[in-house]
Amino acid sequence: MIKNITNVRGIRCWGAHSGVKSLRRDLAIIYSKVPATAAAVFTQNQVVAEPVKISREHIKNGRLQAIVCNAGNANACTGEQGYAGAVAMVDAAAEEMDIPKEDVLVASTGVIGETFPTEDIVKGIRKSVPKLTNKSSAGSFAANAILTTDTFAKEGFLEFQVDGREVNMGGIAKGSGMIHPNMATMLGFIVTDVAIEAPLLQKAVKQAVDRTFNMITVDGDTSTNDMVVVMANGLAENEILKSESDEGYGMFYAKLLEMMEHLAKLIVSDGEGSSKFVEYQVVNAASGKDARIMARGISASSLVKTAMFGRDPNWGRIVCAAGNAGVPFDYTKADLFMGSEKELVMVLEQGKPVSYDRNYMKKLLRESHIFVKLDLHSGEAKATAWGTDLTTDYVLFNSVYTT
Repeated sequence: MIKNITNVRGIRCWGAHSGVKSLRRDLAIIYSKVPATAAAVFTQNQVVAEPVKISREHIKNGRLQAIVCNAGNANACTGEQGYAGAVAMVDAAAEEMDIPKEDVLVASTGVIGETFPTEDIVKGIRKSVPKLTNKSSAGSFAANAILTTDTFAKEGFLEFQVDGREVNMGGIAKGSGMIHPNMATMLGFIVTDVAIEAPLLQKAVKQAVDRTFNMITVDGDTSTNDMVVVMANGLAENEILKSESDEGYGMFYAKLLEMMEHLAKLIVSDGEGSSKFVEYQVVNAASGKDARIMARGISASSLVKTAMFGRDPNWGRIVCAAGNAGVPFDYTKADLFMGSEKELVMVLEQGKPVSYDRNYMKKLLRESHIFVKLDLHSGEAKATAWGTDLTTDYVLFNSVYTT
């Protein structure tokens, strides 16, 4: 059986149908049998969902024991009624699990601006807590219960060694539309049994999110509910990681980065109405920050997205997007390549057009996985962003989202 978050020591889960959504599971609970070190990043949208307001406060002490997430209603722009609903989620979970309220993080995803169905969700929490289990099926139930327009559950699991101890890490995520994270509607929940201090975990989470979840885009919209949360309960019993120089930290961070990249790519591959997964590489940039800004800027361009949809090798749109990213670079040094996983074709060399077979290029761009590589020749830093094309199906789907 495929391993998931329930294979992390001390983790119990459940995913239930509370009635908010007509047919699918819509309530997920992730519980650690011991308090866990925790870290999180949240949306930078100025319009913030009610659960985010509460969870931002609860994470400040660097400790959590449970995550409760409902789907089908974002609980955003819901005012006092929605805030009271988020508080009720916390209260019910804390009471049923017999843990401090401050150790409960709550999240919501779904349609913005609809009255929050507090009664249904609270009943669902009370019915679900007694069912918490470490059975693999429960992990899958939880992964499915946080979905909205997603077409499949997004899960991951890793095993590795820290300080001679076996460490487990599992994660689930959701996201299909309204995907253009800046954290830090996209959610990511990761659990691990590694022992690590809260300040170091927060630093690791922020750095890893900047290189993964913050490098994806589907439609350029940052949700009101975005969050990525990591709980580390220490049950692997490794020597506690306190510093980046500690033996074992490098392995932990590499695996955290791997998990986040895996989940981030799954989100992009499930982009609403998309037909292509596009990987944008910016190499030999002056700094890592410059490379990330430029890669993200290119991937977010609507004109680039539509060109990818039409299999149009219009590289001028890519260069234009690079120039609009706000990063100084010498265009006359830049090389640009386009194509598929099988082959990249140079279309620009040191700022000058290169002759290529357009029909062959269009054939390469028919692939479901497309690559774009921009070499700035101005340093040694690099970054990768992941995005989708922009299709007529996306426009149609989102033009009738609530009707």
